[in-house]
Amino acid sequence: MSFQSPLVSVIIPAYNTELYIGPALESVLSQTYQNIEVLVVDDGSQDRTAEIVESFVQRDPRVQLLRQKNAGVAAARNLAIAHAQGEYIAPIDADDIWYPQKLEKQVQCMLRSGPEVGLVYTWSVHIDEAGAIIGKYNLERAYKPEGSIYPILVYSNFLDNASNPMIRRTCLNRVGGFNPELRAQNAQGCEDWELYLRIADAYEFRVVPEFLVGYRQLLGSMASNCRAMAKSYQLVIAEVQTRHAEIPPTIYRWSRGCFYHYLMGKSYKSGAHWHTLEWLALTLKDDLSLLLRPGLYPMILTCLLKIAAKPVTSLIWPDHRSWLEFRQRFRLPPRPLTIEEINNQETKPLPILKPYDWVLLWRWTKAMKICQQLASIKSKKSQELLLSH
Repeated sequence: MSFQSPLVSVIIPAYNTELYIGPALESVLSQTYQNIEVLVVDDGSQDRTAEIVESFVQRDPRVQLLRQKNAGVAAARNLAIAHAQGEYIAPIDADDIWYPQKLEKQVQCMLRSGPEVGLVYTWSVHIDEAGAIIGKYNLERAYKPEGSIYPILVYSNFLDNASNPMIRRTCLNRVGGFNPELRAQNAQGCEDWELYLRIADAYEFRVVPEFLVGYRQLLGSMASNCRAMAKSYQLVIAEVQTRHAEIPPTIYRWSRGCFYHYLMGKSYKSGAHWHTLEWLALTLKDDLSLLLRPGLYPMILTCLLKIAAKPVTSLIWPDHRSWLEFRQRFRLPPRPLTIEEINNQETKPLPILKPYDWVLLWRWTKAMKICQQLASIKSKKSQELLLSH
């Protein structure tokens, strides 16, 4: 390559991921940026995860396997970071994938940036169990937060997943690693967001505006962890509010609505229809603009009908996954999309926005203005402090 090649440490926590750890590792080792080490932490798996990783260790000296008793994703990532030698840290979950230029473009962005930049992120597409792209690649192009972005990150975890960022090692040395205490409080789910917030409190962010991460959506995955995720969110945001009273209450209200909306969608996709309605009620408590979404009303009707029909349908399809598998037999597969096609949409105009999309766009614009205002105040205070000395 024609630019510097600092070592990148790829860290992969893995727990019972025998179906997906192979594709994840293949996507990492196929990166166009080759100066990497790959640290996989087997978090007490009871399947063939460790065996599969060992086969990669044998064929590629850049791959290392670390083992620990099951202690959770935060502890697994921290163990990998403790063994990492790289200047940059790039996490990826064991069921996700990277597209080939992900690391190269993030390294290039880091090298163009100064030490004030602690994290470089990119965009993600949703993929199914087979790795086919299934969605989330249109409105993302409207959002490109960079610089001092703390308030907008409070509003929404726009990084979307833990397989997205590249983090400067010196940044982690300063702010610390992932927080394992959330698991100890039965509050797993927001460990990555919590770390991003600590980084954003001290560093700037940069974006590579391309879709370079495949974020896997598992068919009929259970929503049983939504309660833990909600508790995780509440603990993280409570700490943020304690330390950042300068952020307007509106941002926190939008944040709650946004997160409960996410849990509503997660519950609906997993077939937890009562929980879907519960999260909907919590969303509307903070965000009545959701009523502008036309698709909300068929979803509510579907939930009510499926709740009423469950005594009968459960005799035919014992769980939501079996129903989804049955339904898929009668659906024509969609035309496969390539990541190149998705990224080429960047040159096309955004689709016509619907009323709810305009609300979201307005909120993002408002939140970005708040970011700029608070960054300006912080800069002035820093200058005054320097002059006083």
